[in-house]
Amino acid sequence: MKVTTRWMKLAVLVWVGLLAGGLVAQTSDAGKSSDAKPSEVAQAAEGASDYVIGADDTLRISVWKEPDLTETLPVRPDGKISMPLLNDIPAAGLTPLQLKDSITEKLKKYIADPRVTVVVTAMNSRRIFVTGEVTHTGPMALLPHMTMLQALAQAGFTQFANLKGIYLLRMENGKQEKYPFNYKEVIKGNHPEQNIALKPGDTVVVP
Repeated sequence: MKVTTRWMKLAVLVWVGLLAGGLVAQTSDAGKSSDAKPSEVAQAAEGASDYVIGADDTLRISVWKEPDLTETLPVRPDGKISMPLLNDIPAAGLTPLQLKDSITEKLKKYIADPRVTVVVTAMNSRRIFVTGEVTHTGPMALLPHMTMLQALAQAGFTQFANLKGIYLLRMENGKQEKYPFNYKEVIKGNHPEQNIALKPGDTVVVP
């Protein structure tokens, strides 16, 4: 009986030791995972974006472990943003990755190993305009690779819209060009060349 009891006590001690070791390993792994999050979030947010920041865009600037430097900022008409410590920083004409590098380099004077993330939360500089017989007239955010058909689907038509007489107005080399768009033909798969990709500043007119 004594031998059996002794072995049972030994087994319990071994089991408790294994359980404790497992908990320590899990805590250690959790710590490693937590340490990896800032860089993972930064990579996911920045990606390899080729979007070029413009005036009126809204940016989310995050500096890891620096809450006073983390804020949402508008890009002013002069193309700059204002940050604590750094004052005015040129942003328009840069990609989010380029702006991140610029801010990181400037912050090195004040912070050791700054980790910066730049995310465009509102692309107000990339807009088109839709006017005429549409249910949603006025400026519209220009999504990446947006076409005439996609913009019109978002704008919607009134019952008086002339779907065969739609056209696009675009400034090219200082001159306004007009491109016809026959909605009824394009949705049938005809004249795909009319369904062109839109550019900032384009105006879509639905007579």
